[in-house]
Order: sequence, then C-alpha cells, then structure tokens
Amino acid sequence: MSNAPAPKVTNPEEIASFAEYEAVAKALLPYIEAAKTGDGELSRSAFYDHANIVGSIGGEFSTPDANAFAAEVSEIGASPDVQSRIAWIDISGPAAAAKVEFINWAGLRFTDFFVLYKRDDQWKISGKVYDSHSNN
Repeated sequence: MSNAPAPKVTNPEEIASFAEYEAVAKALLPYIEAAKTGDGELSRSAFYDHANIVGSIGGEFSTPDANAFAAEVSEIGASPDVQSRIAWIDISGPAAAAKVEFINWAGLRFTDFFVLYKRDDQWKISGKVYDSHSNN
C-alpha cells in the first residue's frame, strides 16, 4: 500500500471560469484583428447592435454607434504594424469587462475599456470607452 497522496483534481468551477476567460478573449479577437486589417465589418461583428462607443482623438469627443465605428475602421485602413495586448479581463456571471492596449494603430496609441455580455452562449461587446493618450 502506497502512502502517496491522491492526485489533485482541479475544481470544475475553476475549469469553467478559466474557459470563460478564454471565451471573452476570443470575443475580442475580431476587434483586435480589425485594427490590423482595417476591416470594419470584422470589427462590427464583435459588437451588439445597441453598443455605445465613447472617446476622443485630438481632443474631439466622439460617440459613434457600432456601424459608424465600423465605417471609421474601414476608412482608417490597415495598420499592419499595430501591436496589442489584453491587459486584463474580469468576469461576473454573464457580465465582463476588459482592457485592451494598442500601439501604432494608425500611428496612435489607444487604451480601450470594454463591457461585454454573454447572451445565448456568445460574448459580445456592449460598450467601449477609449483613450488616445497623447493625441487628446
């Protein structure tokens, strides 16, 4: 008979919360990829129809809806040298918040704060507030 301790098994709730984190990160990928490709429709696919967007560039306050923002992404075009990182994700049930940093998106640095909601097993962006750093 062995005195070795039984192998530890990760709690199912912890496994599920880890998977949710990955699902939120995956929901942000179309938006992140759109920064690189300039594909406004790809960006648009990450948002709910009702999504609110608030921020400013060059001190000009802007509140485009998701469709207008998609048009802006297309107009700006591709930024193949853009770098991004998801700084954090916080989840509570079907609600989540995330912070994504970009450098060199059309020559600018951005910090985006997202609010996401999970409906019908799918995470989507419900709102975005952003800062364009030195360009404000």
